[in-house]
Amino acid sequence: MYSGEGYIKPTGLLIILANNINIALLMMRTFNLLLLLLAFAAGCKQKNNSHVTISAIQVKTADHKKALCCESNLPSRFPSLHTAVLTAPGISNGADKTHAGMVWIKPGTFMMGGDNQQAADDEYPKHKVTVNGFWMDITTVTNAQFAKFVKATGYITTAERKPDWNVLKKQLPPGTPKPDDSLLTPASLVFDPPKQAVDLNDYTQWWAWKKGANWKHPHGPGSGIKGKDNYPVVHISWYDAVAYCKWAGKRLPTEAEWEWAARGGLQNKIYPWGDEPVDAGKPKANTWQGHFPDHNTVKDKFYGLAPVASFAPNGYGLYDMAGNVWEWCADYYNNTYYQTISRPGGVKDPKGPANSYDPDEPYAKKRVIRGGSFLCNESYCTGYRVSRRMKSTEDSGMEHLGFRCVQD
Repeated sequence: MYSGEGYIKPTGLLIILANNINIALLMMRTFNLLLLLLAFAAGCKQKNNSHVTISAIQVKTADHKKALCCESNLPSRFPSLHTAVLTAPGISNGADKTHAGMVWIKPGTFMMGGDNQQAADDEYPKHKVTVNGFWMDITTVTNAQFAKFVKATGYITTAERKPDWNVLKKQLPPGTPKPDDSLLTPASLVFDPPKQAVDLNDYTQWWAWKKGANWKHPHGPGSGIKGKDNYPVVHISWYDAVAYCKWAGKRLPTEAEWEWAARGGLQNKIYPWGDEPVDAGKPKANTWQGHFPDHNTVKDKFYGLAPVASFAPNGYGLYDMAGNVWEWCADYYNNTYYQTISRPGGVKDPKGPANSYDPDEPYAKKRVIRGGSFLCNESYCTGYRVSRRMKSTEDSGMEHLGFRCVQD
């Protein structure tokens, strides 16, 4: 499906600052993207001018839980434009007071956290949570909706912006050489499937850092969204999502609100539809069927993204709370957060931890993402479970990451 986009498989080896591979691996985990850029400055081969290759160094993990799906430990995007994005001129309130395209999610109490043996450590302990009622978009924000926002405000997304080296170098050892200016260019991450089975601990085998990839060009230059108004908008950073919400008079859901809504009134079930395995019976979500990431049987009729609302809604009338695209939440990610709020009497309307912390990348500031994507598969990633927690840096945008809004 993607061969027509001019993709080239990453094959170059990353040469990082020195020949000491132990230092390289340590730095890779902490400054993924920064070192990717430095690698090319040091002479790593590039297939063409529009596609930057990702490291072939494998980041080994102790088990598949730590491999953490199709998103974990991806190169984070440039940590440069935070203030500029949030205060972009022209972002004014365009709120729709009628709650069009939204559904009321009633208040209630539920047990939040892992429901089966696939649950990761950060999904425990399962704990009692009460949430107030709120309105929620029935689908993720679409290309058409985001285009309306951009037209009204002139907003430029993170993926469309050039990174600032003066900001980047503050996170690197003194004296680190500046990459060539040609490498400090707007770009985003696209799915680039291998032709054969690969090590699932090496995410570089199916992701590519593509110059010119953004919400208007999901697969890079030459691709577009014409005829895809009702597809979810992607390559959206947390900052982009917040800016849209502000314009629309809405906000991002908290992690607790998102899980309560995703459960659709069901108690202690694994998926938005209940406990039936994702690949049993008729397709229930846009996920990866077959062997990830090299062979998709397309049982659900979609290889990549699907139009929103292509599958049955959950009990609250919400579409795509499992699969298709990951969704940004308001909360910081902290791997031990549930431990800090779990108490016998429960907790009311938790807003997330005060600070971000991910032991895999302790220097990165991350937000929670939920719901899984079209890349999630039983053999590797079960992101479509309602309790599944994932995370990404605030400035990251990817081909399978979008958002939906809520309103009080």
